[in-house]
Amino acid sequence: MRTITFGQTDQQVPNIVAGMMRIKECSDEEIRALYSTAREAGIDFFDHADLYGGQRHMCERRFASALRLSPSEREQITLQTKTGIVAKEWHYDSSYEHIVTSAEESLEALGIDYIDVLLLHRPDALLEPEEVARAFDHLESSGKVRAFGVSNHTPRQIDLLKTAVTQPIVANQVQLSLTHSTIIAQGLSSNMTGEADSISRDGGGIVDYARINKTTLQAWSPFQMGFQDGVFFGSKDHPKLNSELDRLGIKYGVTPTAIATAWITRHPAGIQVVLGTTTPQRITDAAAGSDIPLTRGEWYGLIQAAGHKVP
Repeated sequence: MRTITFGQTDQQVPNIVAGMMRIKECSDEEIRALYSTAREAGIDFFDHADLYGGQRHMCERRFASALRLSPSEREQITLQTKTGIVAKEWHYDSSYEHIVTSAEESLEALGIDYIDVLLLHRPDALLEPEEVARAFDHLESSGKVRAFGVSNHTPRQIDLLKTAVTQPIVANQVQLSLTHSTIIAQGLSSNMTGEADSISRDGGGIVDYARINKTTLQAWSPFQMGFQDGVFFGSKDHPKLNSELDRLGIKYGVTPTAIATAWITRHPAGIQVVLGTTTPQRITDAAAGSDIPLTRGEWYGLIQAAGHKVP
Protein backbone atom coordinates (compact mmCIF):
# COMPACT_ATOMS: atom_id res chain seq x y z
CA MET A 1 0.00 0.00 0.00
CA ARG A 2 1.51 3.29 -1.12
CA THR A 3 1.28 6.21 1.27
CA ILE A 4 1.07 9.94 0.61
CA THR A 5 1.71 13.03 2.69
CA PHE A 6 -1.63 14.19 4.11
CA GLY A 7 -2.27 17.83 3.28
CA GLN A 8 0.12 20.25 4.92
CA THR A 9 0.86 17.80 7.75
CA ASP A 10 3.84 15.47 8.06
CA GLN A 11 1.48 12.49 8.43
CA GLN A 12 1.76 9.62 5.96
CA VAL A 13 -1.59 8.08 5.04
CA PRO A 14 -2.62 5.31 2.62
CA ASN A 15 -3.82 6.40 -0.80
CA ILE A 16 -6.94 4.28 -0.31
CA VAL A 17 -9.60 5.02 2.31
CA ALA A 18 -12.30 2.67 3.59
CA GLY A 19 -15.62 4.49 3.49
CA MET A 20 -18.22 3.40 6.04
CA MET A 21 -21.36 5.01 4.59
CA ARG A 22 -23.16 1.71 3.83
CA ILE A 23 -22.55 -0.37 6.96
CA LYS A 24 -25.90 0.32 8.65
CA GLU A 25 -27.41 -3.00 7.53
CA CYS A 26 -24.21 -5.00 8.07
CA SER A 27 -23.92 -7.40 10.99
CA ASP A 28 -21.18 -6.93 13.57
CA GLU A 29 -19.34 -9.86 12.00
CA GLU A 30 -19.56 -8.30 8.54
CA ILE A 31 -18.25 -4.96 9.80
CA ARG A 32 -15.37 -6.70 11.54
CA ALA A 33 -14.55 -8.60 8.33
CA LEU A 34 -14.60 -5.36 6.34
CA TYR A 35 -12.34 -3.66 8.87
CA SER A 36 -9.92 -6.60 9.09
CA THR A 37 -9.63 -6.86 5.32
CA ALA A 38 -8.86 -3.16 5.08
CA ARG A 39 -6.20 -3.36 7.77
CA GLU A 40 -4.61 -6.42 6.17
CA ALA A 41 -4.43 -4.52 2.88
CA GLY A 42 -2.64 -1.62 4.58
CA ILE A 43 -5.68 0.67 4.85
CA ASP A 44 -5.83 2.33 8.25
CA PHE A 45 -7.92 5.36 7.24
CA PHE A 46 -11.72 5.18 7.75
CA ASP A 47 -14.26 7.71 6.50
CA HIS A 48 -17.59 8.54 8.17
CA ALA A 49 -20.23 11.29 8.22
CA ASP A 50 -22.91 12.24 10.72
CA LEU A 51 -25.46 11.76 7.90
CA TYR A 52 -24.59 8.15 7.03
CA GLY A 53 -27.11 5.51 8.00
CA GLY A 54 -30.40 7.35 7.65
CA GLN A 55 -30.37 8.40 11.30
CA ARG A 56 -27.79 10.86 12.54
CA HIS A 57 -24.50 9.16 13.45
CA MET A 58 -25.97 5.68 12.81
CA CYS A 59 -22.99 4.30 10.85
CA GLU A 60 -20.57 5.78 13.36
CA ARG A 61 -22.40 3.91 16.13
CA ARG A 62 -22.44 0.66 14.15
CA PHE A 63 -18.69 0.97 13.52
CA ALA A 64 -17.95 1.53 17.20
CA SER A 65 -20.26 -1.16 18.57
CA ALA A 66 -19.06 -3.81 16.12
CA LEU A 67 -15.33 -3.18 16.56
CA ARG A 68 -14.99 -2.01 20.18
CA LEU A 69 -11.47 -0.83 19.47
CA SER A 70 -8.96 -0.85 22.29
CA PRO A 71 -7.20 2.44 23.04
CA SER A 72 -4.00 1.15 21.42
CA GLU A 73 -5.78 0.02 18.26
CA ARG A 74 -7.65 3.30 18.00
CA GLU A 75 -4.27 5.07 17.96
CA GLN A 76 -3.23 2.99 14.95
CA ILE A 77 -5.98 4.29 12.66
CA THR A 78 -7.21 7.59 11.25
CA LEU A 79 -10.90 8.37 11.77
CA GLN A 80 -12.41 11.03 9.56
CA THR A 81 -15.99 12.24 9.72
CA LYS A 82 -18.08 14.95 8.10
CA THR A 83 -20.76 17.41 9.14
CA GLY A 84 -22.94 20.10 7.61
CA ILE A 85 -25.84 18.26 5.93
CA VAL A 86 -29.17 18.17 7.77
CA ALA A 87 -31.63 15.57 6.45
CA LYS A 88 -34.77 17.06 7.97
CA GLU A 89 -35.99 19.76 5.57
CA TRP A 90 -32.81 18.95 3.64
CA HIS A 91 -30.39 21.82 4.04
CA TYR A 92 -26.80 22.68 4.93
CA ASP A 93 -25.66 24.13 8.24
CA SER A 94 -22.15 25.48 8.86
CA SER A 95 -23.04 27.41 12.00
CA TYR A 96 -20.88 27.26 15.11
CA GLU A 97 -23.58 25.43 17.03
CA HIS A 98 -24.14 22.78 14.41
CA ILE A 99 -20.47 22.03 13.75
CA VAL A 100 -19.56 21.78 17.43
CA THR A 101 -22.65 19.78 18.39
CA SER A 102 -22.21 17.36 15.50
CA ALA A 103 -18.53 16.81 16.26
CA GLU A 104 -19.29 16.11 19.90
CA GLU A 105 -22.04 13.68 18.89
CA SER A 106 -19.61 11.94 16.54
CA LEU A 107 -17.13 11.55 19.39
CA GLU A 108 -19.83 9.91 21.48
CA ALA A 109 -21.09 7.72 18.65
CA LEU A 110 -17.61 6.50 17.74
CA GLY A 111 -16.65 6.09 21.39
CA ILE A 112 -13.44 8.08 20.99
CA ASP A 113 -11.75 11.07 22.61
CA TYR A 114 -10.75 12.87 19.43
CA ILE A 115 -11.54 12.98 15.72
CA ASP A 116 -8.51 12.89 13.46
CA VAL A 117 -10.12 14.82 10.59
CA LEU A 118 -13.41 16.75 10.40
CA LEU A 119 -14.73 17.83 6.99
CA LEU A 120 -17.49 20.24 6.03
CA HIS A 121 -19.64 17.91 3.94
CA ARG A 122 -21.08 20.37 1.39
CA PRO A 123 -20.66 24.08 0.58
CA ASP A 124 -23.19 26.18 2.48
CA ALA A 125 -24.60 29.18 0.57
CA LEU A 126 -25.36 30.78 3.95
CA LEU A 127 -21.81 30.25 5.18
CA GLU A 128 -20.29 32.76 7.58
CA PRO A 129 -16.52 32.11 7.70
CA GLU A 130 -16.22 33.58 11.19
CA GLU A 131 -18.72 31.01 12.52
CA VAL A 132 -16.72 28.14 11.03
CA ALA A 133 -13.48 29.61 12.37
CA ARG A 134 -14.92 29.88 15.86
CA ALA A 135 -16.09 26.26 15.72
CA PHE A 136 -12.75 24.98 14.40
CA ASP A 137 -10.83 26.97 17.03
CA HIS A 138 -12.96 25.55 19.81
CA LEU A 139 -12.70 21.96 18.60
CA GLU A 140 -8.95 22.22 18.09
CA SER A 141 -8.14 23.95 21.39
CA SER A 142 -10.28 21.46 23.32
CA GLY A 143 -8.47 18.55 21.69
CA LYS A 144 -11.63 17.17 20.13
CA VAL A 145 -10.50 17.51 16.49
CA ARG A 146 -6.95 17.40 15.19
CA ALA A 147 -7.33 18.46 11.55
CA PHE A 148 -9.95 20.06 9.33
CA GLY A 149 -10.99 19.92 5.71
CA VAL A 150 -13.90 20.20 3.32
CA SER A 151 -15.83 18.12 0.81
CA ASN A 152 -17.21 19.12 -2.60
CA HIS A 153 -15.81 22.65 -2.28
CA THR A 154 -14.52 24.86 -5.11
CA PRO A 155 -11.26 26.80 -4.84
CA ARG A 156 -13.09 30.07 -4.24
CA GLN A 157 -15.26 28.52 -1.53
CA ILE A 158 -12.10 27.34 0.21
CA ASP A 159 -10.57 30.80 -0.19
CA LEU A 160 -13.67 32.28 1.43
CA LEU A 161 -13.25 29.97 4.42
CA LYS A 162 -9.61 30.99 4.67
CA THR A 163 -10.58 34.64 5.24
CA ALA A 164 -11.33 33.57 8.81
CA VAL A 165 -10.23 29.95 9.33
CA THR A 166 -6.58 29.70 10.40
CA GLN A 167 -6.21 25.93 10.41
CA PRO A 168 -4.86 24.30 7.23
CA ILE A 169 -7.51 22.78 4.98
CA VAL A 170 -5.91 19.36 4.79
CA ALA A 171 -8.39 17.62 2.48
CA ASN A 172 -11.16 18.19 -0.05
CA GLN A 173 -13.32 15.16 -0.82
CA VAL A 174 -14.71 15.37 -4.36
CA GLN A 175 -16.42 13.02 -6.78
CA LEU A 176 -13.93 11.52 -9.22
CA SER A 177 -13.87 8.42 -11.39
CA LEU A 178 -12.71 7.58 -14.91
CA THR A 179 -16.11 8.52 -16.33
CA HIS A 180 -16.80 11.35 -13.88
CA SER A 181 -13.48 13.10 -14.37
CA THR A 182 -14.28 16.59 -15.57
CA ILE A 183 -12.08 18.10 -12.87
CA ILE A 184 -9.12 16.52 -14.66
CA ALA A 185 -10.41 16.46 -18.25
CA GLN A 186 -11.26 20.18 -18.33
CA GLY A 187 -7.58 21.02 -18.06
CA LEU A 188 -6.83 18.85 -21.07
CA SER A 189 -9.56 20.50 -23.16
CA SER A 190 -8.89 24.05 -22.04
CA ASN A 191 -9.52 26.61 -24.78
CA MET A 192 -11.13 24.01 -27.06
CA THR A 193 -14.28 25.65 -28.46
CA GLY A 194 -17.27 23.34 -28.49
CA GLU A 195 -15.81 20.74 -26.12
CA ALA A 196 -17.95 20.12 -23.04
CA ASP A 197 -14.86 19.37 -20.96
CA SER A 198 -13.45 22.82 -21.68
CA ILE A 199 -16.12 24.37 -19.47
CA SER A 200 -14.99 24.92 -15.87
CA ARG A 201 -17.48 23.40 -13.45
CA ASP A 202 -15.40 23.45 -10.29
CA GLY A 203 -14.78 27.15 -9.81
CA GLY A 204 -11.30 27.26 -11.25
CA GLY A 205 -9.13 24.14 -11.44
CA ILE A 206 -9.65 22.26 -8.17
CA VAL A 207 -6.90 19.72 -8.92
CA ASP A 208 -4.24 22.35 -9.61
CA TYR A 209 -5.46 24.41 -6.66
CA ALA A 210 -5.11 21.42 -4.35
CA ARG A 211 -1.56 20.77 -5.52
CA ILE A 212 -0.53 24.41 -5.12
CA ASN A 213 -2.05 24.62 -1.62
CA LYS A 214 -1.03 21.12 -0.49
CA THR A 215 -4.58 19.96 0.07
CA THR A 216 -5.20 16.23 -0.32
CA LEU A 217 -7.99 15.38 -2.73
CA GLN A 218 -10.13 12.39 -1.79
CA ALA A 219 -12.07 10.72 -4.61
CA TRP A 220 -15.54 9.53 -3.64
CA SER A 221 -17.60 7.21 -5.89
CA PRO A 222 -14.39 6.20 -7.71
CA PHE A 223 -16.19 3.66 -9.91
CA GLN A 224 -19.49 5.45 -10.58
CA MET A 225 -20.43 6.40 -14.14
CA GLY A 226 -21.88 9.71 -13.01
CA PHE A 227 -23.83 11.00 -10.06
CA GLN A 228 -25.67 7.92 -8.68
CA ASP A 229 -25.76 6.29 -12.14
CA GLY A 230 -24.25 2.95 -11.16
CA VAL A 231 -20.74 1.64 -11.71
CA PHE A 232 -19.09 1.53 -15.13
CA PHE A 233 -17.79 -2.03 -14.74
CA GLY A 234 -19.60 -4.16 -17.30
CA SER A 235 -21.78 -1.25 -18.42
CA LYS A 236 -23.03 -1.41 -22.00
CA ASP A 237 -22.56 2.37 -22.10
CA HIS A 238 -18.78 1.99 -21.77
CA PRO A 239 -17.57 -0.92 -23.90
CA LYS A 240 -14.25 0.73 -24.85
CA LEU A 241 -13.43 1.53 -21.24
CA ASN A 242 -14.23 -1.96 -20.02
CA SER A 243 -12.18 -3.49 -22.82
CA GLU A 244 -9.19 -1.37 -21.83
CA LEU A 245 -9.66 -2.14 -18.13
CA ASP A 246 -9.74 -5.85 -18.95
CA ARG A 247 -6.63 -5.60 -21.14
CA LEU A 248 -4.61 -3.77 -18.52
CA GLY A 249 -5.91 -6.06 -15.79
CA ILE A 250 -4.46 -9.01 -17.67
CA LYS A 251 -1.17 -7.19 -18.21
CA TYR A 252 -0.73 -6.34 -14.53
CA GLY A 253 -2.36 -9.49 -13.14
CA VAL A 254 -5.14 -7.66 -11.31
CA THR A 255 -8.87 -6.96 -11.64
CA PRO A 256 -10.44 -4.04 -13.53
CA THR A 257 -11.20 -2.57 -10.10
CA ALA A 258 -7.48 -2.32 -9.41
CA ILE A 259 -6.83 -0.63 -12.75
CA ALA A 260 -9.62 1.92 -12.19
CA THR A 261 -8.11 2.60 -8.77
CA ALA A 262 -4.63 2.91 -10.25
CA TRP A 263 -5.83 5.51 -12.75
CA ILE A 264 -6.66 7.80 -9.81
CA THR A 265 -3.67 6.97 -7.61
CA ARG A 266 -1.27 7.41 -10.56
CA HIS A 267 -2.04 11.13 -10.66
CA PRO A 268 0.80 13.19 -9.11
CA ALA A 269 -1.69 15.15 -6.98
CA GLY A 270 -1.55 12.25 -4.52
CA ILE A 271 -5.29 11.56 -4.52
CA GLN A 272 -6.87 9.20 -2.00
CA VAL A 273 -9.49 6.77 -3.33
CA VAL A 274 -12.48 6.52 -0.99
CA LEU A 275 -14.11 3.10 -1.29
CA GLY A 276 -17.78 2.72 -0.40
CA THR A 277 -18.09 -1.04 -0.59
CA THR A 278 -19.26 -3.46 2.09
CA THR A 279 -17.69 -6.42 0.25
CA PRO A 280 -14.23 -7.34 1.60
CA GLN A 281 -13.05 -8.76 -1.73
CA ARG A 282 -13.64 -5.41 -3.42
CA ILE A 283 -11.38 -3.77 -0.87
CA THR A 284 -8.69 -6.34 -1.66
CA ASP A 285 -9.17 -5.82 -5.39
CA ALA A 286 -8.96 -2.03 -5.14
CA ALA A 287 -5.95 -2.16 -2.82
CA ALA A 288 -4.05 -4.04 -5.52
CA GLY A 289 -4.19 -0.85 -7.59
CA SER A 290 -2.60 1.34 -4.93
CA ASP A 291 0.80 1.43 -6.60
CA ILE A 292 0.40 0.05 -10.12
CA PRO A 293 2.81 2.05 -12.32
CA LEU A 294 0.52 2.84 -15.24
CA THR A 295 2.49 4.34 -18.11
CA ARG A 296 1.53 7.76 -19.43
CA GLY A 297 0.14 6.09 -22.55
CA GLU A 298 -1.99 3.74 -20.47
CA TRP A 299 -3.24 6.55 -18.25
CA TYR A 300 -4.23 8.75 -21.18
CA GLY A 301 -5.65 5.74 -23.00
CA LEU A 302 -8.03 5.11 -20.12
CA ILE A 303 -9.40 8.63 -19.95
CA GLN A 304 -9.94 8.57 -23.72
CA ALA A 305 -11.66 5.17 -23.49
CA ALA A 306 -13.92 6.70 -20.84
CA GLY A 307 -15.17 9.21 -23.41
CA HIS A 308 -13.02 12.25 -22.75
CA LYS A 309 -11.10 13.95 -25.52
CA VAL A 310 -7.36 14.36 -25.44
CA PRO A 311 -6.83 16.93 -28.25
